Amino acid sequence: MAKAPTQATLAAAPPEALFDMTKVFGEFRVPGLDLEALVETQRKNLEALTQANQLAVEGVRALAERQVGIMQQAIEQASGLFGEWTQPGAVDERLAKNVDVAKQAFEKGLANARELNDLSTKAGMDVFSVLTRRLSQSFDEVRLYAKKQAAAH
Repeated sequence: MAKAPTQATLAAAPPEALFDMTKVFGEFRVPGLDLEALVETQRKNLEALTQANQLAVEGVRALAERQVGIMQQAIEQASGLFGEWTQPGAVDERLAKNVDVAKQAFEKGLANARELNDLSTKAGMDVFSVLTRRLSQSFDEVRLYAKKQAAAH
């Protein structure tokens, strides 16, 4: 008995290998339905979804890499500060330095949050752009198909 395909097998297969409507329906024809145009439209939709998914994955990867970079910087800074705090010095000077360090850390935290937000927004906009472009193309295809059908009758 043949095993059902796994998710990994399906993901690795080219889209045309999964479901070829022209083979399934063969010579099946519905008056007024352009099966080839329908298949082509769905192929384009799948390509757009694949591209959008790739952009989303790249965006998440970039965001995660930047978060790791931020964390490494924070650990290095904390390590350096800990070394400075253990050095002898006047209490007033150390307190003033601690306030300056806290202010710098707060400002750096805000800048990092802004940067991460910008990365996330860019990734989302890239995905949104691909999907809206394909949606617009789909409307154009439907409009053209309707004109062809109207001209044929």
